[in-house]
Amino acid sequence: MALNGVLGNALSGLQAAQLGMRTTSNNVANVNTPGYARTEVQQTARNSAGQGMGVEVTGVVRIADKYLQAASMRAASDASAAEAVNAVLDRLQAQFGSTDDAGALFGRLNQAFTSLGSAAADSAERVSRLSAASDLQSFFDEAARLSAEVRAMRDEADARVAAGVTRVNEILSELQELNGQAQSLDAASSDTTGAANRQAELLDELSSYIDVRTEKQPDGRLFVSTANGVGLLDNSLLQLQYTAAGTGAYGVDYGQITAEVSASGATIDITPSIKSGEIRGFMDLRDVELPAIADGLAEFAAGAADALNAAHNDSAAYPPPATLEGRSTGLIASDVVSGTGSSRLALVQSTGELVAAVDLEATAAGFTVNGTGPLSIGATVTQINAAFGGAVTASFAEGRLTLTANTAGQGLAMVQDAADPMDIGGRGFSHFFGLNDLVDSARPAFFETGVTSASSHGLNAGGLLGFKVVTPDGRRIQEIDVPVTGATIADQLAALNDVTTGLGRFGTFSLDGEGKISFAPAAGYASHEVEVIRDSTQRGDTGLSFTQIFGLGDAARMTRSEGLDVPDALRANPERLSFAKLDINGASVAGDLVLSEGDNRGGQALFSALDAKRGFASAGGMAGGEATLGEYAARLAGNIGSRAARAERAEAAAFSVKSAADLKRSDVEGVNMDEELANMTLYQQAYNASARLIQAAKEMTDTLMSIV
Repeated sequence: MALNGVLGNALSGLQAAQLGMRTTSNNVANVNTPGYARTEVQQTARNSAGQGMGVEVTGVVRIADKYLQAASMRAASDASAAEAVNAVLDRLQAQFGSTDDAGALFGRLNQAFTSLGSAAADSAERVSRLSAASDLQSFFDEAARLSAEVRAMRDEADARVAAGVTRVNEILSELQELNGQAQSLDAASSDTTGAANRQAELLDELSSYIDVRTEKQPDGRLFVSTANGVGLLDNSLLQLQYTAAGTGAYGVDYGQITAEVSASGATIDITPSIKSGEIRGFMDLRDVELPAIADGLAEFAAGAADALNAAHNDSAAYPPPATLEGRSTGLIASDVVSGTGSSRLALVQSTGELVAAVDLEATAAGFTVNGTGPLSIGATVTQINAAFGGAVTASFAEGRLTLTANTAGQGLAMVQDAADPMDIGGRGFSHFFGLNDLVDSARPAFFETGVTSASSHGLNAGGLLGFKVVTPDGRRIQEIDVPVTGATIADQLAALNDVTTGLGRFGTFSLDGEGKISFAPAAGYASHEVEVIRDSTQRGDTGLSFTQIFGLGDAARMTRSEGLDVPDALRANPERLSFAKLDINGASVAGDLVLSEGDNRGGQALFSALDAKRGFASAGGMAGGEATLGEYAARLAGNIGSRAARAERAEAAAFSVKSAADLKRSDVEGVNMDEELANMTLYQQAYNASARLIQAAKEMTDTLMSIV
């Protein structure tokens, strides 16, 4: 071999060894760099006509397994989603506390009933009554605080969705820039491993937000799509669009995550394509987990209020109050309320003697007053005034029934008929209208209205009910606006159930015998959600909308826990607490003692409300049915605890899978210091050998030159 050939071989080996040492040094320097995959120098022997011509470096390659990378990214998405859900539910569970925590919601309920028991034991003791009223208010304050906390967490989750979308767009934009760099480097046959490592680092971060799939192109570019194939980055870039609502209010219509296709300008909905990742975790919290907890909390708080009001309305204060003012029912004067059974309204002296009484009976066609009727609400009010001969004034306005004794020193009280108690949606006359409520509510806390389908709907002309239909995977397939139609509730239900202009093809709205509207999904749509997104209706002069009165939609149901209060008049004046009961029947006459001081039967009934069975509606994933307040409290606590525990297990499982996937990936991509040390030694020896060969060629040249 000529000396030039020897020098050529030596120089090629020297250059290859230098590149090998540089590559190995780079591996060692980045041993702890996230997303970095080790690189190797690929080289091959050069030969010409069977004669060795040194070594040729064919490239520096990044050692990675695309299948392990895909598995690691999927695991990272699942882990991020589980982590987001667990972190929020763990915080919320701590807010609710345990059933034996005196300061928690459930402990406050127990304390309130303990105070009621103490007050009932000595009904003349004013301090114990004040304590009972204060403890009840403390319970409802805590329920309102927890509901506000849930709303704040929903708002936080929505903001995190928006922040995640912003970061996804930033990552995709940087990946697009890297695609251009990688393509240029590949065209120039330059080292693309730096760009590839940065791409991998960004993909790992991207997969923590949304689950993505990637496809490496021959020219070094990286195409990114969602798990179901929606292209986010290919020859063009798709930028996601989302605006946070800025509120966690129940019933808010959160927008979709969309993107505009640059080629056509069309807007597509990306939301259903996001199956995992942090963004999906926060959307599930915002739309599923937190509303379910709020729903259960509202049913519990409203149930507690209703149980207390049932006992308080069937009891009487001593001395009796001059005015009984009802709650806002959402009813109008023309309504005919359907029910059964009887109640008795009595005008009583402040010392407890009966002045006069009227018998009220509920029938399928309305009320009767001392046998006159059946009557609408407005006609019932007129007949009550006539029956008392001016001694009592009854009025009904803005959905509220008010009764006032017109003579000083006289008051009013009501009691259910012992043999045939009135039942309007499970409530007596006073309870139904809220005439003697212990717990007041700014909005309807129950939705058994007692009206029939023949009742006038009373809705303002031009009002509109808006709904959206959402598939199980989150796609909004239709928005439907149903205008106020016809004259009766039956007419409005028919409009809602119209298969063309209403929601008839998705399900059916119906009014039951207690005046409550429910929705039954049609075959094939059981897993779809029909949600109220707007309501511009108002019923008569009540100030309440159709959905508020009948409990349709999240806003009507879930806000109940934030509007419950023990009235200031009751908390300021313990005598207003109804701890007695009327002793009255059909044989009672004027002058009979029907109300006495020291009677604690009403207080005992209030105390017994904790353990009395009552009906609860399905809420928050908990089936409806009969339960005591104590039992339902335990169910609610268990439901919240199980959600938090399930989220914790899901996070642990997801991170276990992620750790295993990352370990397998690291086995291939990771830098092994022992291997790199061996490679460094090998390249140093190769470098020394090449250098020695150059030295030998120099010595041979010098010898030849000396001979000449």
